[in-house]
Amino acid sequence: MKYLIVGLGNIGPEYELTRHNIGFLTLDRLADAQNCQWSSERLAFKTEFKFRGRQIHLIKPTTYMNLSGKAMNYWMKELKIPKENTLVVVDEVALPFESLRMRAKGSAAGHNGLKNIELLTGGSNYPRLRMGIGNDFPKGRQVDFVLGKFTEDEFAVLPTMMDRAIEMIYSFCTIGIQDTMSKYNN
Repeated sequence: MKYLIVGLGNIGPEYELTRHNIGFLTLDRLADAQNCQWSSERLAFKTEFKFRGRQIHLIKPTTYMNLSGKAMNYWMKELKIPKENTLVVVDEVALPFESLRMRAKGSAAGHNGLKNIELLTGGSNYPRLRMGIGNDFPKGRQVDFVLGKFTEDEFAVLPTMMDRAIEMIYSFCTIGIQDTMSKYNN
């Protein structure tokens, strides 16, 4: 069984530790735990590892957030991985910071990366792991918030949150989305 895990974010040092890059950060942590090295491939940084008999491919699109679907669509086809075995790891302002929710499908909810994935992969029927970044911003300042760096307090909690997300990724690849949602969505 093959799986594709897509962490969303923006390339470049100015975006590295921003809330919008929580997908990249989580996949970096997972790759480190598996002693994987990233390589620059077509439309993405890519690495892979085996886990409990599963071949798990990780990508971080180099297309910038708003064109994430281009990389996801390319790698799904290239690796012959069906959409139901693809998991998108994404930041979510509608969830409180630290909250994690896995869904089998859903709306883009204004997220440009998810909108592009829907456009290029044929709809919203793909699994996603939504990582809550909160919504502590004044009206009209959402872009500044998501492209802003984590606070010191958030940064202290981030490793624990990412480790829980990694557990959910492993679970998705081994017991499936329904059982993972039952076990982890609270």
